[in-house]
Amino acid sequence: MKILIPVDGSPYSDAALEFVAARPLRNGDHPQIDLLNVQWPVPPRAGRAVGADIVHAWHEANAQKVLKPAIDTLWRANMDPAWAYRVGDPGLEIANWADKHDTDLIVMGSHGHTAVKGLLFGSVTAKVLAATHVPVLAIREAKAPRRKSLRVAIALDGSAYGAAAVRYVVSHRALFGPRPEFTLLHVAEAPDPLVFESVLDPARDQFAAAGVVAAEARLVG
Repeated sequence: MKILIPVDGSPYSDAALEFVAARPLRNGDHPQIDLLNVQWPVPPRAGRAVGADIVHAWHEANAQKVLKPAIDTLWRANMDPAWAYRVGDPGLEIANWADKHDTDLIVMGSHGHTAVKGLLFGSVTAKVLAATHVPVLAIREAKAPRRKSLRVAIALDGSAYGAAAVRYVVSHRALFGPRPEFTLLHVAEAPDPLVFESVLDPARDQFAAAGVVAAEARLVG
């Protein structure tokens, strides 16, 4: 499994690192991890004033300041990451990296910037979601869950996207720990048993074929 972790030195990207570092490794099955730091370009006028060499050295120094602690975090977890930095729009650079390097999962910290705290993803995460086809796991708080086995809810609506989420979780269930708890979740406008069954049945079949037990939650609203 190849995981991309964008890092910027914030508590939110630190939480993404801690989440991956806390994942139990089965039989020494180490994921391949890329750490990526993306910095905004220096304004053109400032860049011309100081010169390209100084701008390059400034970006290098900032990248090292962010990447070294991230590398140390993963080394302590017996993981051996690769790392790089880019200059550009963070959302687009992250998405481009993931698409070009056969990434299986992007794990990134995110926090909202709206009046209602936590209502929306941060702008960088939203741009990554819009620009890539690679699955994204967003850590919404500055502290990641550290327990080995996680409780995972999969929201289903009968669409191909919900089915893809089920396939991903079933195929990569080791990511969620040795004994994760899965719940298939569907919200319907009316309590129609036929609707619930039509949405949940395909997901049940996938979990059953993998020998994995999943609970179910039927909500109306």
